[in-house]
Amino acid sequence: MTKIYSAARVRTHSAAGTIPDASVVTDDEGLIAWVGPTRDIPPSFAEAVRVRVDGTIMPGLVDTHVHLGFDGGPHPVERMMAESDAEQLVLMLRSARELLSAGVTTARDLGARGYLDVVVRDAIVRGDARGPRLVVSGAPLTPTGGHCWFMGGEADGAYELRKAVRRHHEHGVDSIKIMSTGGFMTKGSAPWFAQYSQDELALAVGDAHRLGKRTVAHAHGIEGIRNAVRSGIDALEHCTFVASDGSLSFDPQVADEIAARGVYVSFTLNVLAWQMLRAGTRGFVDHFATVVRELRSRGVRIVTGTDAGIDRAPHHAYAAGLEVLAAVGLPVDEVLHAATVMSAESMGLDDQIGALRPGLSADLIGVAGDPATDLTVLRRPTLVVAAGEEFVPDSYPDLDALPMPAPTGPGSLAHEH
Repeated sequence: MTKIYSAARVRTHSAAGTIPDASVVTDDEGLIAWVGPTRDIPPSFAEAVRVRVDGTIMPGLVDTHVHLGFDGGPHPVERMMAESDAEQLVLMLRSARELLSAGVTTARDLGARGYLDVVVRDAIVRGDARGPRLVVSGAPLTPTGGHCWFMGGEADGAYELRKAVRRHHEHGVDSIKIMSTGGFMTKGSAPWFAQYSQDELALAVGDAHRLGKRTVAHAHGIEGIRNAVRSGIDALEHCTFVASDGSLSFDPQVADEIAARGVYVSFTLNVLAWQMLRAGTRGFVDHFATVVRELRSRGVRIVTGTDAGIDRAPHHAYAAGLEVLAAVGLPVDEVLHAATVMSAESMGLDDQIGALRPGLSADLIGVAGDPATDLTVLRRPTLVVAAGEEFVPDSYPDLDALPMPAPTGPGSLAHEH
């Protein structure tokens, strides 16, 4: 069914910019047919169904880092390890609905077990379930006993890494995630510890690229960041710049290499960092303000990922991460582009999503007010359209109603899985 969505303004995130008193026309194939001033709607769409949005229409939001199999509660790892695959699948379908309810129309799952993310992705494509367009990665690759080993992606050394990449390809994943460093959520794992050498990573990345898959590195420690960047990785998650002694640091040379190689960076700042700002315990966030400023000044391409699902970071709290990016110094317009067109580009989907222009997927949201002047309007979209299909958002708690975790260290409060 052809529909016309009209609003006081349409943020196209394309060359057309923001158009006042404008409309977006979607066709019966789930694509955008036309965008422009409402007064100029072609006569051929005269019989289309009209929908008015009070406020702004913009592209659907993108989250480049989620975990559908984590529940966003106080013990997501323990729940994942205790649940059967059937139970995990139910949780993942619920998580997908939460994301879509928050206006996230595309998400990349960066860690699930048993290729359940492939099952959820395909169910959404078939129309058997509602959720965002999913880019899935299977289990993250990690050494035996390494960070998130319990997801089933253990691989030691170059040979096993390459074999794991090929096995993931065989099972239909879209991208490859590698744990370049340890993390905060796995016993015996240190976030500053580099789990693979540069040469090992390069072989895995090379095989992934040969198979047409983009690669993502979980990387907290400086050594692991450097190894991943020099291996040819496409994107960095967290990019925390943890020194070998565990302190928060920064390395200008590594930052220069990230910029020179065109690596995308997601800091995975999320609702936990938002709560730190609210509580005034912002030391970890201040560190990221420095990192964001330094990388942005070098032209590094920043995208939005929330690590949704980890401890007390529910999938519906996506908008909080955008507010944190603005708080640490990313201009609001850049935040909005990071959340749409830049994140789409990082996953190779900019020819399908991320902007509102004819021929792209009809992924759009409506919000009350103007996000360019008030990012908080993104907390609760009034309209969600994914691939041309309207979705009535499920109810979810306000950000202010979420429980505040007790301060126990930078990893548990900020984001890190």
